[in-house]
Amino acid sequence: MSLRFAIAGYGYIAHYHARAVVAAGGTVTAVLGRDPDKAAAFAQQHGGAAVFTSLDRLLAADVADALVVATPNSLHAPSTIAALRAGLHVLVEKPMALDGTQARQMAAAATAADRQLLVGHMWRYDPQAIAIRDAVQAGEIGQVVKTKGYGIHVAWGPGGWFVDPQLAGGGALVDMGVHAIDTARFLLGDPRPVSVYARLSTRFGSYAVDDLGVIVIEWEGGVTSVIESGWWNPHMDGPEASTQLFGTQGYARLFPNELRRTGDDPNTNRAAQFPPRAEHCAQEIYDAQLEGFVESIRTGVPPLASTDVGTVVMDICDAAYRSAASNEVVLVG
Repeated sequence: MSLRFAIAGYGYIAHYHARAVVAAGGTVTAVLGRDPDKAAAFAQQHGGAAVFTSLDRLLAADVADALVVATPNSLHAPSTIAALRAGLHVLVEKPMALDGTQARQMAAAATAADRQLLVGHMWRYDPQAIAIRDAVQAGEIGQVVKTKGYGIHVAWGPGGWFVDPQLAGGGALVDMGVHAIDTARFLLGDPRPVSVYARLSTRFGSYAVDDLGVIVIEWEGGVTSVIESGWWNPHMDGPEASTQLFGTQGYARLFPNELRRTGDDPNTNRAAQFPPRAEHCAQEIYDAQLEGFVESIRTGVPPLASTDVGTVVMDICDAAYRSAASNEVVLVG
């Protein structure tokens, strides 16, 4: 199935999506952005697509079957809903929206339009994450009782719209923490969250958003997840989406992959071995995500990174910000 894709945005992550479109046999036919020169430069890098500065004009031109939304977070919901209503399928970057209310509006729009909506939680498409998920779900470490996950930038942090609360909706939690939150949930088999306790603060910059966070999530079934988020931190215990899982019969880790059962020799590693890759957040993950999106469009089966996946993450983030403000445990749902 050869599909026409429009891409809203021309920043760093938009290039990954454009390359993924081509890898999946699609075509980038349109680029949307408020700066026509930057949009044109991006379009030239990816096949000379048509340039639009208005979403309404793009949708009226009928130049795409699907839209990739890689813009500031405040534009995710309005752009997605407009595109769905115009008959396009949508892949929207994480976080899905500014909050859970917007996420539900987006999900409802997808259902009403009978179109596919994939949320960019791309670690669900990573072969190493899938291997650990499968091992954990097969009971290789017994019943999981605790996880620890990381979404941290060391000695670096973004600027621009990322640090504007009106455009981003939050700071490091919604930028990096969401990766760790969703990866933990994926590895656990997608349990529902019960409660959240969070300590969020701004320690490394003068902006009005969080750059340091520790979040404790209680899941149905009794598992506790500790999530660390941050920008400009001096150290991290693992790369983006790295997750440790502690079970009644063993231990597993994602990035680097490790699995050992209680009683194993300390040097034993039962996890599948994968060749090293040049970059942690590799193009192949975005390629797999886009392929999954195309398959969902073809079959009508909701994608692995579904609207429910994105909405649950938004609900957890909403609860975390409320918890940080009140210094109390907040129930989810």
